[in-house]
Amino acid sequence: MAAPRAVLLLSGKRKSGKDFVAEELRSRLGPDVCAVLRLSAPLKEQYAQEHGLDFQRLLDASAYKESYRRDMIRWGEERRRADPGCFCRAAVAGAAQPVWVVSDTRRPSDVEWFRAVYGDAVQTVRVTATDETRKRRNWVFVAGVDDAESECGLDRGVTFDWVLSNDGDERALDEQLQPLLRALRGRL
Repeated sequence: MAAPRAVLLLSGKRKSGKDFVAEELRSRLGPDVCAVLRLSAPLKEQYAQEHGLDFQRLLDASAYKESYRRDMIRWGEERRRADPGCFCRAAVAGAAQPVWVVSDTRRPSDVEWFRAVYGDAVQTVRVTATDETRKRRNWVFVAGVDDAESECGLDRGVTFDWVLSNDGDERALDEQLQPLLRALRGRL
């Protein structure tokens, strides 16, 4: 497997539109060039296996997932303390495209692992949205979730290479994506 030419680590608050931005990038670059990777998928798969839960239902934006979110966060933190790269390694396994977009980077340890393994290929991207926009996307503050490291771990201490405002204005988002896409195409 060849090393990726670019690894974009997307971070942002719940309902900021990280997955939407990731899919926009894949759509514009093409699935043969760009893979969207999720750190939460291997975490949820392992959690589901150990707890006898429905993995597919943990992947969607359902009440089912929300009912397990706090315990999943706790469980995932225990795994990361034992091995900070466990979910990162699982997420990249099998990815062969030259551009990887990690749609749910949440912790300094995630950024550190990717930088240690992939060096200068790594760029950090912060996806932002106002609280009003997030509420329109059905975000409601949940104590123990929205104030936990899984949501706030990258609020400080990271200088982002790119910051994208995603408040629902397609033209404004497109204008922000164009220089990022040019930079990515320059690496191919």
